[in-house]
Amino acid sequence: MESMPAAGTPTSGDACLSIVHSLMCHRQGGESETFAKRAIESLVKKLKEKKDELDSLIAAITTNGAHPSKCVTIQRTLDGRLQVAGRKGFPHVIYARLWRWPDLHKNELKHVKYCQFAFDLKCDSVCVNPYHYERVVSPGIDLSGLTLQSSAPPAAAMLVKDEYTRDFEAAPEARAPPTVQHTPASRVSSEGYPAAAAMMAPGEAGGANFAGVPVAPAGGGSDWTGGRTAPFGPGVAQHQNGHLQHHPPVHAGHYWPVHNELAFQPPISNHPAPEYWCSIAYFEMDVQVGETFKVPSSCPVVTVDGYVDPSGGDRFCLGQLSNVHRTEAIERVRLHIGKGVQLECKGEGDVWVRCLSDHAVFVQSYYLDREAGRAPGDAVHKIYPSAYIKVFDLRQCHRQMQQQAATAQAAAAAQAAAVAGNIPGPGSVGGIAPAISLSAAAGIGVDDLRRLCILRLSFVKGWGPDYPRQSIKETPCWIEIHLHRALQLLDEVLHTMPMAEPQPLD
Repeated sequence: MESMPAAGTPTSGDACLSIVHSLMCHRQGGESETFAKRAIESLVKKLKEKKDELDSLIAAITTNGAHPSKCVTIQRTLDGRLQVAGRKGFPHVIYARLWRWPDLHKNELKHVKYCQFAFDLKCDSVCVNPYHYERVVSPGIDLSGLTLQSSAPPAAAMLVKDEYTRDFEAAPEARAPPTVQHTPASRVSSEGYPAAAAMMAPGEAGGANFAGVPVAPAGGGSDWTGGRTAPFGPGVAQHQNGHLQHHPPVHAGHYWPVHNELAFQPPISNHPAPEYWCSIAYFEMDVQVGETFKVPSSCPVVTVDGYVDPSGGDRFCLGQLSNVHRTEAIERVRLHIGKGVQLECKGEGDVWVRCLSDHAVFVQSYYLDREAGRAPGDAVHKIYPSAYIKVFDLRQCHRQMQQQAATAQAAAAAQAAAVAGNIPGPGSVGGIAPAISLSAAAGIGVDDLRRLCILRLSFVKGWGPDYPRQSIKETPCWIEIHLHRALQLLDEVLHTMPMAEPQPLD
């Protein structure tokens, strides 16, 4: 039986404004005040003719679900989503975020048994009572602040994205890696955590885990999409990312004790360092805007921001660049780039990113994929404001290059030999089956290896299955960073590994 409202608590008979004001006092702070007010006003108006349900909602919210409450229903829309303030989201998720879990992802909700109109039941009406749903967070591994849900089905492992408009998921559930968050608290310091080489067990040091580098069609036009967004956000309870706290434990099964001798390792190559340590191209959607910005090796720290000061030396200002094809959506994002990001080159060519913007940035990084236990190119990593994250390790990249180039060379030779009939196949198939099985490895080309030397970073807006944007080329503002020392090493690797012609077997 439901409890009577406490003194001072509004009832369904009160004015909408009074009810909205009371319910606003219980919001969790994950949304802006404007959005929360619009969402609550919309719900209260829909429930004004269903007084028992409105009273049930008021009782549930004002008592924090202390007593059982009835279903609170609204009409299901054709696509199942509700539009509030120009943004669409699943209704039960919107209100659960408002009043219970600000960092909630839609796949983390499970309705309670007694809910008769739960979203998953596909009824004509949808229950939006936040206390008719439970949060189910999949178990996972917390690795140096990278929150993983790898043991759960991928769709259930996603966490909420956080953009300046916080637009809700428009894409259907898709198979992709889990969401990982990088927070200021999860940063990996150069003193506390070594480069990837020292963190791998001896059997991993050869980079064998990178044998699955995605093979894309030859040429530069292929989309490099990555997988589910891996957000790296604050570990404090008051932040938008809610009460999830991320700590940086060292997983005993994968790491060796920390040593500092890596700092004294000789350079990978004797070739002089390139004149420029990186070059940065700025894009709006799929169009490059302005000239490529080259960063001298004498400036190990470069800032990419949204201001209109002249670019030069250690600062690339995007605000001054013009684009005749610029849309209103792009203009809005450009206004939110603000202080942008800082890119820092350490040692021979390791790269760190510091998010100076008030809004998260999204990075595609093979190094972070490795740290998160993902396949290379398998994730998009979300870096929250103030976070300082290592995104590129030169030695790891070099090992990857060598391993991938050797794999491609051996596979191409074996494939040619198989097609020529020099490798017996199972049964009566002859050499055809081996040729087919080797085709993917043999198809690894220079473009695939060059991707190891490139970072991509989008401002404010993310991409991947968590978002309406499936490719970074669909994000309003992004940059591509070519790392020249890594490209220099790639050139050396390719020149020292000529592709040998397969010899016939006599």
